[in-house]
Amino acid sequence: MNDLDRLVLYANNKKIFDNLTDAFPYPYTSEDGIKFIENNSSENPIKILAVIFNDEPVGSIGVFPDVDVHRKNAQIGYWIAEPFWGRGIGTEAILKMVDYCFKTFDIERIYALAYGRNKASQRALEKAGFKIEAKLEKTIYKNNEYLDEIIYARRR
Repeated sequence: MNDLDRLVLYANNKKIFDNLTDAFPYPYTSEDGIKFIENNSSENPIKILAVIFNDEPVGSIGVFPDVDVHRKNAQIGYWIAEPFWGRGIGTEAILKMVDYCFKTFDIERIYALAYGRNKASQRALEKAGFKIEAKLEKTIYKNNEYLDEIIYARRR
């Protein structure tokens, strides 16, 4: 809860919302932040972590293990606060999360779904060793427009 003010400050950004699923609220309120922290801080093992830069929370990264026949896979999702874009923080967070995932979960593949227009996220994934597995045209409907989806993955 000590990071609530920073979380709300950075998460309440339309540019962040535009590159995440609609489950990520916008505007992002203190109530949203409290709910997020309370819902995720007691999981064991932890699945969602703060991204810290110079002792300051500047984003979030999470792992979402799949179930049933996809149980050897996990999706990662992340966001970095706009003032910290272009510094390699996303790539470093992805690398650390990949290491954590392979040590913590019984998975063989980690994947991420990048929007076709989000070139910065694509670069971060590629720098972290992820490869494109598929490009799906106009499968995402966000803000009243259709977007391409690029599936990236990295294997154990």
